[in-house]
Amino acid sequence: MLLTITTTANPATDLGFLLHKHPERVQEFGQSFGTATVFYPEAGEERCTVALLLEVDPIALVRSRGRNSPDFSLSQYVNDRPYAASSMTAVALADVFRTARAGRCKARPELPGTPLPLEIRLPALPCRGGPELARRLFEPLGWTVEAEALPLDEGFPEWGESRYVRLTLRGTVLLADALNHLYVLLPVLDDGKHYWIAPDEVDKLIRAGTGWLGGHPERGLITRRYLGRRWSLARTALARLAELGDETEEQLEPPLAEEPAPDEPTDDEPTDGEPTTDEPTADGPATEESAAPEGRKAKSLSTLRREAVLARLEELGAVSVIDLGCGQGELVAALLARPRFARVAGMDVSSMALTIAARKLRLDRMPDGKRARLTLFQGALTYTDKRLSGYDAAVLMEVIEHVDPPRRAALERVVFGRAQPRHVLVTTPNIEHNVRYEFLTGLRHPDHRFEWTRAEFAEWAARVAARYGYHVAVEPVGEDDPEVGPPTQMGVFTRDQRS
Repeated sequence: MLLTITTTANPATDLGFLLHKHPERVQEFGQSFGTATVFYPEAGEERCTVALLLEVDPIALVRSRGRNSPDFSLSQYVNDRPYAASSMTAVALADVFRTARAGRCKARPELPGTPLPLEIRLPALPCRGGPELARRLFEPLGWTVEAEALPLDEGFPEWGESRYVRLTLRGTVLLADALNHLYVLLPVLDDGKHYWIAPDEVDKLIRAGTGWLGGHPERGLITRRYLGRRWSLARTALARLAELGDETEEQLEPPLAEEPAPDEPTDDEPTDGEPTTDEPTADGPATEESAAPEGRKAKSLSTLRREAVLARLEELGAVSVIDLGCGQGELVAALLARPRFARVAGMDVSSMALTIAARKLRLDRMPDGKRARLTLFQGALTYTDKRLSGYDAAVLMEVIEHVDPPRRAALERVVFGRAQPRHVLVTTPNIEHNVRYEFLTGLRHPDHRFEWTRAEFAEWAARVAARYGYHVAVEPVGEDDPEVGPPTQMGVFTRDQRS
């Protein structure tokens, strides 16, 4: 099995620094199922290509399978795994290019943040869904996709097409992003994994999908296939993506409201020779959905959070609102839908997020009256910016936990000390509630710098209010669990009239 990555950036040999693999060396890496070899067929200033050659040993693959793996007899030894890209390719890629996937390069620290013109080729890739599915998965990520269905036998064209495609991807992207796209989507296209799908696969998916999976139009299909249609794991992953991407549950997981199709496995059934875990079947994470009345779909936490913020803004009589850290614009859209908010602004540090927000808001087709109410701009919350001033209310919805603790004082000074809106609404996860999310390990998002308990959040809110002349009320968002509290906590700051 062969995968090649080519760049024409100048100097193209910077690819060796990014991958931590010297172009003049051939390196081998042992895998439980065979050997991965990295070499450079070409390495010049104008063009450089790295190749990952995976040689699969079917005997080693059988010997390394779990004790409860299903026995497919001859098919364990005679299959397409040595010849076509699959989850084995993804595992080898993750192992061999681990540092590059993380976006680190000690020798040239500026390189990982620079998009490169890349061309990725996979001569044979199982694709359950054909070339069209390959385009649906990669094109939204900025790739130009060439996917050609391979014939079953070139000598007998009347036999038709096989389930394999020849895939070529071209685009100018970060190398780390490209590797993470492949790591997640290769087994998704193949729709089968060679190893046990354990609960930690949810964390792997969330980490590799950071920055792109939450906004992908096929995120439901990607999540279900990546997790081998283990419905409890998929529900957990989608619930976490809903929190991370601030998407509604209806957008993220409509297929999961349905029962598995007759030919699809449940949590207890293996797929494509892929064994399941020994875990008991679960009903997914402890979200509001579990408490919904029968026959009625409950609202996701992101929806409840947005509705709580909107309700409080209306109660406070705010007319002008700025969403600090607006992301892809869900709250901004909800504010614009209410004429009472005469002036709405969204600010984010990510230009990509603002571009997506503008597209989702249909900024180019927005009626003039609504467009006149809206301002979108790029900025950072840790730097004084006069554009943040002059609003009745500012909202930091699931933002503060992304700020490094040493820089939190700068944010407090910028928002509460300089911008000085009449009201500030801050929502943030309650870490005590994390025990209610099945299979969650660590924090709710790999980019969270911290998460507060209820007492810690209340202490921070009181301290900031006292320092900058506000008074504050802390309120629950979502079901207020009697033992661990609500999943989200909201601080409603109101500036003292005398300040």
